[in-house]
Amino acid sequence: MAGHSKWANIQHRKGRQDEKRGKAWTRVIREIMVAARLGGGDPSANPRLRLAIEKAKAVNLPVETVKRNIDKATGNLEGVNYEEIRYEGYGIGGAAVIVDCMTDNRVRTVAEVRHAFSKYGGNMGTEGSVAFQFKHCGQFVFAPGASEDKVMEVALDAGAEDVISGDDGSIEVLCAPADFEAVKTALEGAGLKPEVAEVTMRAENPVEITGDDAQRMQKLLDVLEDLDDVQDVFHNALLGE
Repeated sequence: MAGHSKWANIQHRKGRQDEKRGKAWTRVIREIMVAARLGGGDPSANPRLRLAIEKAKAVNLPVETVKRNIDKATGNLEGVNYEEIRYEGYGIGGAAVIVDCMTDNRVRTVAEVRHAFSKYGGNMGTEGSVAFQFKHCGQFVFAPGASEDKVMEVALDAGAEDVISGDDGSIEVLCAPADFEAVKTALEGAGLKPEVAEVTMRAENPVEITGDDAQRMQKLLDVLEDLDDVQDVFHNALLGE
C-alpha cells in the first residue's frame, strides 16, 4: 500500500517511545507492581512479571528500583495500589482505539481520557465497542531484509501461529500470548533480532488514513499516550502522507 507502510508506522511508534524515556520508567514500574501483586514477586513463577522486568532492562531502569517496586506490590513495603482499566473509542475516520491505563484514581483517569477523545476529534465508546477488532497476541516484527525462510522455520518450530510478509519487506510473526517467551527465546537463539517484540492488541482490519486526517489522528494518539495514567494505546489506523 503506497504511503501506508506498516513498517513506517511501527518505526514512528518506536521513535515516540524512545523520546519519552522518563515516562517509560513510570509505565514499567506500574506494570511491575501490577504483575507482582497479581502473580507474586517471583519472576520464575510469574510470566507477566518476567516480561515486565525485561521491559525494565530495555529502558535501563535500575535493578534496585525493580526490586523495591516488587516489594511494594507484594506487601513488603508500603506502596500505591494501581488498578488496570481499559477504555475504547473511535478516532478520526472511525478508526478504532483502545487505551489501557493503570491508575490509583479511576475518576481522574476516565475524565482525562474522555477529554482527550472529545477535544481532538474522537469519541469515547462503551466497553467492547472496538475490542473485537483486535487480537491479543505475541507480535515480533523484523525489519525489511531479514531472511523470511529462516524466520518462518524458527518461529513455526517454536510454536508461532503465523508469519506474515509485508509489502514493504518487513516480516511479522504472531503467536499466542502464552507462547511469547518460547518464540522469543527461539528467535534470539537463532540470531534473529526483531525490532519489535511484545504482547499486544493487534488490529485485525487496518484503516487507511491520509493527509490532514492522518495528522489529526496522530495528534489524538500523541495526546492519549502522553496522559500520565496511560500505559498503552492500540489502534487500527495506517497513517499515510
